[in-house]
Amino acid sequence: MKNISKTVWILSLVSLFTDMASEMLYPIMPFYLKSIGFSIVLIGILEGFAEAIAGLSKAYFGKYSDLTGRRVPFVQIGYAFSAISKPMMAIFTFPLWVFFARTLDRFGKGIRTGARDAILSDEATAETKGKVFGLHRSMDTLGAVLGPAIALLYLHFYPENYKTLFFLAFLPGVAAFLSTFLLKDKQIIKAKTENKPSVFSFLNYWKESPGNYKKVVIGLLIFTLFNSSDVFLLLRAKEAGLDDTMVIGVYIFYNLIYALFAFPIGILADKIGLKKILLFGFLLFSIVYFGMAFNTNKIICIALFFLYGIYAAATEGISKAWISNISEKKDTATAIGTFTGLQSICTMLASSMAGLLWFKYGASVALSVTAIMTIFVIVYFLWIGKTRTN
Repeated sequence: MKNISKTVWILSLVSLFTDMASEMLYPIMPFYLKSIGFSIVLIGILEGFAEAIAGLSKAYFGKYSDLTGRRVPFVQIGYAFSAISKPMMAIFTFPLWVFFARTLDRFGKGIRTGARDAILSDEATAETKGKVFGLHRSMDTLGAVLGPAIALLYLHFYPENYKTLFFLAFLPGVAAFLSTFLLKDKQIIKAKTENKPSVFSFLNYWKESPGNYKKVVIGLLIFTLFNSSDVFLLLRAKEAGLDDTMVIGVYIFYNLIYALFAFPIGILADKIGLKKILLFGFLLFSIVYFGMAFNTNKIICIALFFLYGIYAAATEGISKAWISNISEKKDTATAIGTFTGLQSICTMLASSMAGLLWFKYGASVALSVTAIMTIFVIVYFLWIGKTRTN
């Protein structure tokens, strides 16, 4: 396709394989952990710790990538760690080793994210960022369709045989890692002042970053702080009367819509503006959460997941494209790594707050609060409307 380089296609294929491996395990992870003795509390601690590691490492290694001027080694190491972690989850069932394996997976994501997104940014112009990031998100999410579908098919024939699924997930993980060797750094830019950043040195970027970057990231982080895990929507779908198979099916459906719409929406964003598309996505998000808060009809529930897929297509890749446009090229990995790192921490807090609201006041209140806060975020972005960001 026009304006899509070989490098972008390779990275998109790598992400497809990796997401296929990860999402193959996503639906069964809680069941598997419980089967080897994990309590609900321990599962929560595991996931929270893993996400915190991912958040900090995204920011740290994004900064490190910019300082060294290297991208591909971070991408290769990151995908290697994620691939290795899959069979480790099945081989080592002692809780401490499971913690290590799960953390290794998230650590790998942290190592690669900033560098990978910087490569995508370098392969695009300001006028094609939406298209490039949109294609990548589309291919990535296609993996999130294929993975759970394979898991469902496998478990249909081999119920509760979870361990073998972890070994199967290793195969697309290896394919992703091997594909990274088709990538090459365009040039090596030597670090200016330091060889290695400290763990929190990326925060210095916040002081030095452009004003537009700060304004945009503040808005995105406020949104993230109230955007809880998709698990809550799936729980609400189950309350609406969908059985377990239908819940997994609607999750696959959501990812399919996301995959189908991410690329064309990215192209549209390049034409009419990244900010307009992002705010449209936020509006859909608010509608979905208001709908899920008060709806108990199965058909409407499925329709809302359709809208939710379009929301994801209009926001996730678009937000990174927007950030890459308002940061200097030499700081791209740091800018995206800092944002995604803080975003991971906000996501962890969001799920905790949503769970507390759900427990104390019920699902309707928890979901409505998220919808209302999203409206405030839209108003915030309209308020900074004169900012040259798209």
